[in-house]
Amino acid sequence: MSYVLGIDGGGTKTVCVLMDDTGKVLGCGMGGASNYHSVGVEATIQSIHSAIYKAANEALKSIDAIAVKAICLGLAGVGRPFDVQIIQGIVKELQNSNWLPINWDLSPSHIIICHDALIALVGGIGDDVGIVVAAGTGSIVFGRNQQGQTHRVGGWGYILGDEGSAYKIAVAGMHTALKSYDGREKITSLVDGFKQHLSLKNIEELIEVVYQRGWGVTEIAALAKVVDIAAVSGDELANQIIDQAVADLVNSTSTVINRIFTDNSSIEIVTVGSVWQGKSQMQERFAASIGNIFPFVKVIHPKYEPAYGAGLLAIKQL
Repeated sequence: MSYVLGIDGGGTKTVCVLMDDTGKVLGCGMGGASNYHSVGVEATIQSIHSAIYKAANEALKSIDAIAVKAICLGLAGVGRPFDVQIIQGIVKELQNSNWLPINWDLSPSHIIICHDALIALVGGIGDDVGIVVAAGTGSIVFGRNQQGQTHRVGGWGYILGDEGSAYKIAVAGMHTALKSYDGREKITSLVDGFKQHLSLKNIEELIEVVYQRGWGVTEIAALAKVVDIAAVSGDELANQIIDQAVADLVNSTSTVINRIFTDNSSIEIVTVGSVWQGKSQMQERFAASIGNIFPFVKVIHPKYEPAYGAGLLAIKQL
């Protein structure tokens, strides 16, 4: 029996699954952040090491020994040849570790290093052909066709892009609430929504929350739920924000379809990320809108987690 490792590494956590060559998961482990651009190489090594260690120890409860034949690392921030070289160095460090209960039997062709959008696609659809629309704290749309051609739209970060993301929805919600408070916009329940959610005496205290508490992208993105709740309650301006987020994601997805899916054959589009888990029916709005433009597409919920998608890619290399 051959064994593989599938690793999903992002800005907050790292997930590793240890699978056999039939796709059965034998162990799963979690570590810290592994976007080396934000946490550094050493912290990335530690996070991946921890996730593998935990997955391997869980697997050893049901098997006697682990000989890893292939590994796929789908990591945030890995999109250039230089990035791949850095991660190749990390894999060598892992192979030299005396603390991992693993026997490594890796040839260079059995080491796959890619960005996390690809493993989200494979995990979400169960195949490496289709489109993934990832909208969480940030956003990216990635597609791969039958010929192996790929195209990515977005993924430029909260300053340069991330349209349709939780961060952009939250910021638009705060803009709208403050404009309403000023009298520059219609009355909206977003004012009370932010006050209640953040326990503010008045909306002016939003300044202290955003500018003085040292909040980052993740904390601000979490405020998208305020907009989601207001939209569900029927707030007109909140629904306009949600509609704009959907329109942005439809535009990005349409770009990918027009670039690499030109034969009008059936395409599965999987939606992943926290934005789609709200109650304002963003996925339904997205599916209806993209379906009006491209009747041959099918929007689905994820079948598997991204780490499992990484494992499937590793199995394909055996």
